[in-house]
Amino acid sequence: MNIELRHLRYFIAVAEERHFGRAAQRLNISQPPLSQQIQILEQHIGARLLARTNRSVALTAAGQQFLIDARQIMLHVEQAANKAARLHMGDEGELRVGFTSSAPFIAAVSDAIFVFRQRYPEVHLQMQELNTRQQLEPLNAGRLDLGVMRNTPLPETLDHQLMLREKLYAIVHKAHPLANQQSISVTALATEPFIFFDPQVGTALYTEILGLLHRYAIQPYITQEAGEAMTILGLVSTGLGVSILPASFRRVHLTDVAWIPLQEPDALSEVWLVWSKRSEHSALMKKMMALLLAG
Repeated sequence: MNIELRHLRYFIAVAEERHFGRAAQRLNISQPPLSQQIQILEQHIGARLLARTNRSVALTAAGQQFLIDARQIMLHVEQAANKAARLHMGDEGELRVGFTSSAPFIAAVSDAIFVFRQRYPEVHLQMQELNTRQQLEPLNAGRLDLGVMRNTPLPETLDHQLMLREKLYAIVHKAHPLANQQSISVTALATEPFIFFDPQVGTALYTEILGLLHRYAIQPYITQEAGEAMTILGLVSTGLGVSILPASFRRVHLTDVAWIPLQEPDALSEVWLVWSKRSEHSALMKKMMALLLAG
């Protein structure tokens, strides 16, 4: 069979109008070509769909069933076209975003995700918590569309844009002698028992904070290692030692922890938005990128 969508559209018009002349006027074509196309449709099907008289048109039993199915087909085509258009415009579809454990505490990130959900409720936003090192391979393989991570060396296949720089803070127990200081130099932590990230975990904060300490000739006295920043905060709250974390974690309110700004101008942590150079920037990606980079 070589049935075209126009055949269905023509048949539906005739079946609904019960008149070739009115159907032709509705379709904005002349009546002879319409009659010819209906005949071709019936030949393709091998059944009479319409019982014609001089003044009206009636549906045969085959025609009644074909009208039901033709309407359903046209509805599916319209829905498919609308869905494709919404996907193209970025109003529908799926977006996969990797993020470090610190990302939800950054106002620019949490605000962007909130606005995205409000604007595009039909989009399936798949958020995956992965540390910086763990995001690189999925981004390369196309399993992630975007990654929110800390400053780290990237392979040539990935590109990035700086989202923000945030201050690094010393964190100490509220009873610590430094707790009431307005600000301190990082050198004040040189001899303190230090709670730090496990180097095997792969967090970029490990490299950033250790680099800061080394720039000021500090070899930290690490007494406890942890895989997550939240664990570090919890251990500092017990008085086991001190540490350094980005300002965004201040949104976690622990009454036993004091946050002290570091005086060094390079006591900063960078947050990057990362994507694969090989990936095509879909409308969804562009919309999320615009929100994340606006802050």
